[in-house]
Amino acid sequence: MSHKKILIVAGEPSGDLHASNLVKDLQALNPNLRFFGIGGSLLKKAGVEIAFDISSLALVGLAEVLKNIFTVGKVYKGILSKIDSERPDMAILVDYPGFNLRLARELKKRSIPIVYYISPQVWAWGRDRINIIKTCVKKIIVFFKFEEELYKTYGVDAIFVGHPLLDTVKAALSKEEVLKVYDLSKGRPTIALLPGSRAIEVKSLLPIMISAASIINKRLKGSQFIIAKHPDLPIKLYEEAVKGSDLDVRIANGDTYNILGASDFAIVTSGTATLETAIIGTPLVVVYRVRFLTYIIYHLVTETSFLGIVNIIARKEVAPELLQYDATPENIAVAVTKLIADENKLKSIREDLKKVKESLGPSGATRRAADAIIPLLSAR
Repeated sequence: MSHKKILIVAGEPSGDLHASNLVKDLQALNPNLRFFGIGGSLLKKAGVEIAFDISSLALVGLAEVLKNIFTVGKVYKGILSKIDSERPDMAILVDYPGFNLRLARELKKRSIPIVYYISPQVWAWGRDRINIIKTCVKKIIVFFKFEEELYKTYGVDAIFVGHPLLDTVKAALSKEEVLKVYDLSKGRPTIALLPGSRAIEVKSLLPIMISAASIINKRLKGSQFIIAKHPDLPIKLYEEAVKGSDLDVRIANGDTYNILGASDFAIVTSGTATLETAIIGTPLVVVYRVRFLTYIIYHLVTETSFLGIVNIIARKEVAPELLQYDATPENIAVAVTKLIADENKLKSIREDLKKVKESLGPSGATRRAADAIIPLLSAR
C-alpha cells in the first residue's frame, strides 16, 4: 500500500477520544498512513503529529470564544500554513463546526478531499451549515440514524455507522466491587455527580450539584454521593467545590463507567456524559448553565425542544432537564428525590434508556467508519 498523509482536526476532548480510536483502526487497515493536525493527548498517543494542542481550542459558549479569538485565529492560520507545506491526501474533520467548517472551505479550494467525522448538531441549530457540508465535504460519517436521514434529504453523502461509545462504555466491576473500592455502603442510595469534562463546566456546575446533594441528603436519609472527576482536570478544582460542605462525598478519578454502573441515580452535565449514562442504564437528570449571552443566542436559534442528546434521540423527556436559571440546587434536589421515590417511574426511565441504547446500532462503529474512509484514499 502507498504512503498517504492525512490531516486530522479535533478541537474538543470528546472529538480527541473518538478521533484517536479512528486513527488506530485506519492504521490497522493501512499501516503506511501518516497523520498530523490538531488534537489532544489521545491523538498524540495514537501516533498523530500534533501541530496545535486542543487546550487552547476547547471553548464553551460565545463569550469564551470571543475572549480567545486571537488564539483561535493564530491556530487557524498556523494549520493552514501546515496544510500548504504538507499537502495532505485527505482531511478528516471531527465535529467542532465553528472552526472546521471554515477550514473546510479552504481545503476545498486546495482540492483536498474531506471526510467529516461526527456531525455538527445541525438538527438543533445552524441548518445552513448543511449547505457548506454539501459543497465542501466528500462524505460525512454520523453516529445517529436520524442524522443520516436528515443529510440524505439534502443530497449529502452520509453514512450511519452506529455510535463508538457502545464499544467503550462498560462497567468493568460489579456494583458491590465499586462500592467496596470507594468505601460506600451497600444498602444506601448512591448518587453520581458528573460535572462535565471542561474546567469551566466544573467551576460553574459542581458547586450547584454539591448544594443539591446537601438538600437531597436531608430529604433522603442515608444517601451517599460520588463525583466522577475528569482525568485531565486538576483535583483541586473538585476539592474546592466540596470544601465547607457537610456531605460525605467521594471523588473518583477517571472511573466514570464503574461509578455509573454502581449508582442508583446520576446528576449529569449535558454533553457526551448523558449518552454514556444512558448506555450504562442509570436514571438521570440533565443540568446545564452557560453565560447569559450564549443562552439567549442558543434559545433564539435552537430548533429542538431538548438539550440532552438522550431526550433528542428518544424524542421525548426521558431525563428531566434543568437548564440555566432552572438549574438551582432546590430544583435539582426536588427532581432527584421525586424520581428516586417513584419505582414505577424509575423502571420506565430504565426501559426508555434501553431503547435509546438500542437505537445507536451494533458495536464496531469505529471500524465501520475506517472501512468507509479507506476506499476514498485509494480513489485519491
